[in-house]
Amino acid sequence: MKIFLIGFMGSGKTHWGRQLSEKLGLPFFDLDEQIVNAEGRSINEVFAEKGEEYFRESEKQTLSIITESHDSFVMACGGGTPCYFNNIEYMNRSGITVWINTSPDTLFHRLVKEKTHRPLLRELTDDQLHQFIAKKYADRRIYYEQATVTVEESQECLEQFVEKIFHA
Repeated sequence: MKIFLIGFMGSGKTHWGRQLSEKLGLPFFDLDEQIVNAEGRSINEVFAEKGEEYFRESEKQTLSIITESHDSFVMACGGGTPCYFNNIEYMNRSGITVWINTSPDTLFHRLVKEKTHRPLLRELTDDQLHQFIAKKYADRRIYYEQATVTVEESQECLEQFVEKIFHA
């Protein structure tokens, strides 16, 4: 069983992924962490030194390597992962994709506290962050909606989360 958690940055993919993997007894992978380990530098540094295109290629390759080399896992994907290189189709063919749908207002309140740790956000004012979330969310929604299962993050406990995934 391969479970891919997708959604906007700050939606709780890593939070839910760790809990879900523990409950199901499956390995957990955070795609961004895997890239950091492979690159030997932070996502911020990869973006700054190599650019987004390089990052997206590395993301695709890491996604493929983990997916092809493991029979079962829970993976927290980056917010943009499903939006590039037909990754959403690849993940849907390979396992279950779960969109953690989090409201833009909730995302703003979470992300405003994390701006310095996020390469796409660190230079934005709060007003610009609001605009960024609204635009990116609208652009990415078409990919997120292709997920096998949609979970409304704000309403879920772990048991409801698991129930939704397996009885969708």
